[in-house]
Amino acid sequence: MRLHTVRDPWARPAAYRTFSRTAARRRTITFGVLVAAACGLVMTACGSQVAPGTASSATSSAGTATSSGSPSAAGVDACVTSRLKISLTNTGALAGQAGGYLKFTNDSSTPCRISGWPAVTGLTAAGQATRLRHMQSSMFGAWQYTAPPPAVTLQPGDSAYAIVAATNKPAGDNTRCPAPYVRLRVSPPGDAGHVTISAWLPGAVSYLPACASADGSPTAGTSTITTLSSLPH
Repeated sequence: MRLHTVRDPWARPAAYRTFSRTAARRRTITFGVLVAAACGLVMTACGSQVAPGTASSATSSAGTATSSGSPSAAGVDACVTSRLKISLTNTGALAGQAGGYLKFTNDSSTPCRISGWPAVTGLTAAGQATRLRHMQSSMFGAWQYTAPPPAVTLQPGDSAYAIVAATNKPAGDNTRCPAPYVRLRVSPPGDAGHVTISAWLPGAVSYLPACASADGSPTAGTSTITTLSSLPH
């Protein structure tokens, strides 16, 4: 009896299997070459790019200059009246004095520098004008003059300050002080322009006193320009 061998319909001839393995190896090698080439292109492209975050960090660093009271940079113009908003803030009475802080805010679009004593004139309701003295120290702001006065560079919107204060009690045999100053005519250091603001001190519930010392000299005065961080507030 002859036995018949049943062939597997899915079986492949040996020669075909050898050809298939060779073709597969060729496809693998070709794919590997293409992947390596693609990676090389990616690496070349990435090599011309800035690492993520580097550009934004550089921009941020360039835009964080402050006006913390450091000496002004060369080429920065002086702050003039037309570029400033001037007001009176942080008012009150302390240790026998009444006063507040003159606030000089850079209201322009470019930096400016400010240094020294502002020119301040006190005006009474009757129109009498008195130039305020240059103080060397003040109990009101716990301030002491040091030479040279700081040069403050103001970026747009930043502010610098000067104390304005006066004794609020009569001296010697006087029973009361002269009529107070109801307005202040203020010029930034070195500028002929000026603004006139109210001398009302909400924190002291009074106008800036025009009290004199025992020798008759006015006690009202101003400090040099400084930063708010150097003053109690």
